[in-house]
Amino acid sequence: MKFLALSLLFLTASLQAANPLKVLMICGGCCHDYEHQKLILSEGISARANVEFTIVHEEGPKGKADKEHKISIYEKDDWAKGYDVVLHNECFGAVTDVPFIERIAKPHFDGLPAVVLHCSAHSYRMAATDVWRHVIGQKSMSHEKNRDLHVMNIAPEHPVMKGFPMEWLDKADELYKNEELYPGFVPLAKAFGEDTQKEHNLVWVNTNGKGKVFGTTMGHGNETMSDPVYLDLVTRGLLWACGKLDESGKPLAGYEAKQK
Repeated sequence: MKFLALSLLFLTASLQAANPLKVLMICGGCCHDYEHQKLILSEGISARANVEFTIVHEEGPKGKADKEHKISIYEKDDWAKGYDVVLHNECFGAVTDVPFIERIAKPHFDGLPAVVLHCSAHSYRMAATDVWRHVIGQKSMSHEKNRDLHVMNIAPEHPVMKGFPMEWLDKADELYKNEELYPGFVPLAKAFGEDTQKEHNLVWVNTNGKGKVFGTTMGHGNETMSDPVYLDLVTRGLLWACGKLDESGKPLAGYEAKQK
């Protein structure tokens, strides 16, 4: 019995001592307050899960107006080496360099988990390739005007969505229009479009090659990103993409937030 107790104690300590997930956050580009959003996201997710962030933030020579800047880390073939997941919160819609975009997509197709937020779904959209769109799981080329969005949870039994409100208000955000959904796309939440007079998915998961992806097009403003519901949602999605979320929507042992 004493041996069994010691073994259980050792197992518990080992689980609690899990290494943090190494998260590469890439942010910058047009139209958003990335200076503050990178802190909102890194601090908010770290308060909810056992993660360690490396942040790459670039705006380009023209600052936030620069939609053509190519983030320097993507120039390397092994740009994602050493990371467990990449959180994309970037907005560079006018980049058209196909080999560059293929280099961004390849690690995710090969199995690296991804989280794609807001304008990441519009990044690289003018290029003559669909590889980034397949990472995301959808094609979107435009969004509706900034307004309050009535979000509806359409997959309450999915681990990412368990325990979330069936409906909630996303204040002052942009509804991205779904123009095409790819085979691995699984919708989790939707909102009604005033312009199109139809519903659009704004939270989802996707499978692309070997890679698992969580995405949401919510997150234009700091108020949305600071909302505990939003931070809970993104944390859940990140853990799900990494295979560290149980069926009840809780972090696996060792991946809970570290006690301070």
